[in-house]
Amino acid sequence: MISRRRFLRASSVAGAALSLAPLAAAGPADAAELPPSLAALPSMKHLAQPITREERAERQERARRLMSANQMDAIVMSGGTSLQYFAGVSWWLSERLFAMVLPAKGEAFYVSPAFEEGRAREQLSSGPAGEHADVRVWQEDESPYQLIAQGLKDRGISTGTIGMEETLYFVYSDGIRKAAPHLQVVSATPVTAGCRRLKSQHELALMRLASQVTLTAYEASYKALKPGMTRDEFGHLLEVAHERLGFSGDALVEVGEYSAFPHGSIARQVIREGTIVLVDGGCTVEGYCSDITRTFLLGKPSDKMREVFAIVHRAQAAALQTAKPGVECQAVDAAARKVITDAGYGPDYKYFTHRLGHGMGLDGHEWPYLVRGNTTKLEPHMTFSDEPGIYLRGEFGVRLEDDMHITEDGAELFTPPSPSLENPFGKG
Repeated sequence: MISRRRFLRASSVAGAALSLAPLAAAGPADAAELPPSLAALPSMKHLAQPITREERAERQERARRLMSANQMDAIVMSGGTSLQYFAGVSWWLSERLFAMVLPAKGEAFYVSPAFEEGRAREQLSSGPAGEHADVRVWQEDESPYQLIAQGLKDRGISTGTIGMEETLYFVYSDGIRKAAPHLQVVSATPVTAGCRRLKSQHELALMRLASQVTLTAYEASYKALKPGMTRDEFGHLLEVAHERLGFSGDALVEVGEYSAFPHGSIARQVIREGTIVLVDGGCTVEGYCSDITRTFLLGKPSDKMREVFAIVHRAQAAALQTAKPGVECQAVDAAARKVITDAGYGPDYKYFTHRLGHGMGLDGHEWPYLVRGNTTKLEPHMTFSDEPGIYLRGEFGVRLEDDMHITEDGAELFTPPSPSLENPFGKG
């Protein structure tokens, strides 16, 4: 699936294509073609331990408990990260329905296009049901929705309530509703998000590794950065650095006045001394995401740049200090926003234009969110981005983002925060 960062980069002016050609040809083993800081990067792939069959089975049991608590008789998932979470199956959404149906009582079953059965069973073989997964196939001129209705009847579900995973296409849920009109259709989010928002120690380890990989890739690329590079050239360095470390990752790079656009601009941009550079990116480790932003520059910052960076730095620290079990999500946003507003960059969303953070896991953005109005209370093992920013249109923007998890008595960042604009990685 294309990432937001990759989409925005693809939409930008592609004038750097020729100058990128030598680097684009350099794979992980072609160290001689790379800047020294990238060539020296070792693979960290061996540090990533896959999620086990037993872990996925426990996730399904947890989902069944939440279904019972939320009066659901079954939930339906299709292509996306919930399917990956519960079954270990990576599948894309298309006009052809592939679905997992997980009942509150009884084993899961799967509905697949007949010509995709081999690919489905190949992936399901490492999941909880192994070689014995119940896969029901439909031909191109048949209805997959009738198969779901029949599968539910086979599990004793002819009436009751069925939950739809939030990313399911409407045409899918509507087809199921018509095929099983005696079932009430509701959102499965209390179950899927209820399971996914609390991370296991294994998941936390994968996310911590993802954050460390991205920060290492940033630092190596920063050391190779030279005035006159375009943002596309620097973005490609970041991709190659992640690849050298053994993982797929990328970053959005915004320069100067365009750093005041939180999610970037399509304009062609050149990095020069004294100009702010904002890098927002991440990678996936066994599917689990990192999301880190660093703001820095080559040369000497202005007094205003230093001041804004210091304010954002304090806001990030205030959010981290506030986050702890029992505290509402909105209070963490408020703590960071108060620092920024009290420093003269308010009110509300005037300069800090977005929420403080988002939940993270298999999706870069997932439930719950650190935003005003969200009264959800923090619990140990939740994971979030902590990313305050100040954006001054026509001048520059500063955002600092690290990923944090809620501990038993507070919160902890997976990576050390950036100390300054001139020394963003705190070394040397």
